[in-house]
Amino acid sequence: MYIHEQKNWPDFTWDQSRLADDLAAARHLQGKLLGRMTTLGFPLQDEATLQTLSQDVIKTSEIEGQKLDLEQVRSSLARRLGLDTGGMVPAGRDVEGIVDMLFDATQHYERPLSEARLFDWHAALFPTGRSGMHRIAVGAWRHAASRPMQVVSGPAGREKVHFEAPGCERLPAEMARFIAWFNQDEKMDLIMRAALAHFWFVTVHPFDDGNGRIARALADMMAARSEKSPKRFYSMSSQIQRERSAYYEILERTQKGGLDITLWFEWFLGCFKRAVASSETMLETVLMKAHFWSTHAGASLNERQRGIVCLLLDDFKGNLTSSKYAKISKCSQDTALRDIADLVALNILIKEEAGGRSTSYRLK
Repeated sequence: MYIHEQKNWPDFTWDQSRLADDLAAARHLQGKLLGRMTTLGFPLQDEATLQTLSQDVIKTSEIEGQKLDLEQVRSSLARRLGLDTGGMVPAGRDVEGIVDMLFDATQHYERPLSEARLFDWHAALFPTGRSGMHRIAVGAWRHAASRPMQVVSGPAGREKVHFEAPGCERLPAEMARFIAWFNQDEKMDLIMRAALAHFWFVTVHPFDDGNGRIARALADMMAARSEKSPKRFYSMSSQIQRERSAYYEILERTQKGGLDITLWFEWFLGCFKRAVASSETMLETVLMKAHFWSTHAGASLNERQRGIVCLLLDDFKGNLTSSKYAKISKCSQDTALRDIADLVALNILIKEEAGGRSTSYRLK
């Protein structure tokens, strides 16, 4: 029996005393991080938000097996946040859609949830009306023409069913109840509400596809409400992606159990704590960038040079050569060599030891 088949669904229960220490620790880490970030000033907070949201978009897609281009994601988010990162690149529809959804969830967290808003998010995720090779219902709940919504694994003919969602005939009432709960003002801690929103939504599975991404966006939205701020400094999706196997395992275990979901809360709070702790690495990167630009504040860089430096500061993969510079900046080889020579003269780039055709450069 799945949890949504229980007689008193969705009257969830949990052991609050068992969760108290984990919740207190999660809130302590959250408050400590937010306190540290408020001392950095708005420019660094904006850069941290850009980094966090970029990782959220990338990782929530990776959980579902979709690979997105980081530079497209950063450019799309930077444009919406009003930030100049240099070297912006155009983003494809797949990137713009999920950025639209996550941006709306976190930057407009105070707005009420509605059926129309969820439909807009879903339509943004699937602008072509297809999921891979399959046409799906977009901006609408699953309908009778859809196959039973099952989570399966294994080869064709020997599939293992991990979970089967409620039938489509139940969805209007199920989602009306969920949306009403999401919008109501109750005493339940908002991080706990983020955990419950995530589990409840993904269990109902109201769409043909995209349910996991939307469930994680709803959790991010509730976390933003808990902080009363659109600025994001930690990524739950990044941590969930790192713990992907455990994530699916605890979901399946809880969805096949009774209405006591204490185990899900324990896992979510633990994941939340680890996500906040992991943000220290991101913060170090932000501080490193701030120090770099402060050191080179007087340097006069053209748009191509600033774009390349931004890419190098964002953990550019491989070595920077003049040919790579020309390709990325869409300029001639001669222009690339002149730009690089200027950056070397400004002590921004240094030449690696290998010379000749292998000549490459890195940030000093």
